[in-house]
Amino acid sequence: MPTVEQLQERLQSEPDDVFLNFGLAMAYRSAGRTEEAIAQFDRTCSLDENYVAAYFQKAILLAQTDETAAARQTLENGIARAQAIGDTHAEGEMREYLQGLDT
Repeated sequence: MPTVEQLQERLQSEPDDVFLNFGLAMAYRSAGRTEEAIAQFDRTCSLDENYVAAYFQKAILLAQTDETAAARQTLENGIARAQAIGDTHAEGEMREYLQGLDT
């Protein structure tokens, strides 16, 4: 996996690349940089609202930091987007995770 620095460097020339932005969010998460990861997941979603993996990964991170209400809302938004684009697999995964938050 590329480092945070490598991804930041690549984003200088391609700031709106959704995959690079998502990769940076994941790298921030791996580095324990939670706030930056959440902001980067938000950026990914703003660049492509149909990039449902960003909603799911953001929700997981929020849940891990005991921000359950925010995680729940993020999952609901992600489920709506997954339904809109017909991604039943992502929808199912997010619904399952959401149910786990409610237990």
